[in-house]
Amino acid sequence: MAYQDFVSLIHKSTPRDYLARVTQRDKAEVAELAIQYGVDYWDGGRDTGYGGYRYDGRWRKVADAMVAAYGLKPGMRVLDVGSGKGFLLHDLTESCPGLEVAGIDISTYAVEHTLESVKPMCRVGNAASLPWPDNHFDLVISITTLHNLYLQDLWAAFGEIQRVGKGQAYICVEAYRNEREKVNLMYWQLTCRAFHTPEEWNFLFEKTGYSGDHEFIFFE
Repeated sequence: MAYQDFVSLIHKSTPRDYLARVTQRDKAEVAELAIQYGVDYWDGGRDTGYGGYRYDGRWRKVADAMVAAYGLKPGMRVLDVGSGKGFLLHDLTESCPGLEVAGIDISTYAVEHTLESVKPMCRVGNAASLPWPDNHFDLVISITTLHNLYLQDLWAAFGEIQRVGKGQAYICVEAYRNEREKVNLMYWQLTCRAFHTPEEWNFLFEKTGYSGDHEFIFFE
C-alpha cells in the first residue's frame, strides 16, 4: 500500500466559503436534497452540491498520473467506483487509447448524464456489491465516494474492491488531522457518512484487508 498524490493536483482549485455553507440555508435541508444525488446535487446551486458539474478537462492531469503510476496499457481494464458523470474515465481513455473502462455510481442522474464517450460502460449500482467477477480489473479506483457510506457498506466496499481487482487499486477519501479541518469538513460536506482521521482510515484498510493505494484530501 502506498500514498499517492493524484487528486491533490486539482483539489484546491475551487475556493470554499465554509461559513456560508452553514448560514445561507438550513444545512439539514440542503443535505437532504444532496443525498438524493439528483439534479440538485450535480447541477443545482453550490449550496446543494457541485453547482453544475461540467466537463472542463481538469481530470486529465489525474488520468495522466494514473496511467504513468500503474503502467496502464491498451487492453487493460479499469473500474471507477463512484464514476459520477464519467469525466475521469473519459480522460483515462484519452490518456491511454485502447484502455477498457467501466464505471458504477449510486446516482441514476449522474449515469444518465455521463459523457457519451464512456456512457455505455457505466451503470447504476452500489459500491458494496459490485456486479463483476473476481480478478476482473487491472486497476480499481474510487475517488471521494467511499466516505459517503455507512460503516457496514464501507466495510463491504473495501472487500468488493479487493475482490474484483487483480491487486492494483487506489481510493481517495476525505479526512481530517485537527479540529479546524474537522470543522471545515463538517461545514462543507453534504453527503459524508464516515468522518475519520488518517489513522482511523488506515485502521479500516488493515481490518478490511484493503491492500491498494490511497490518498486523503483535507479541508484546510
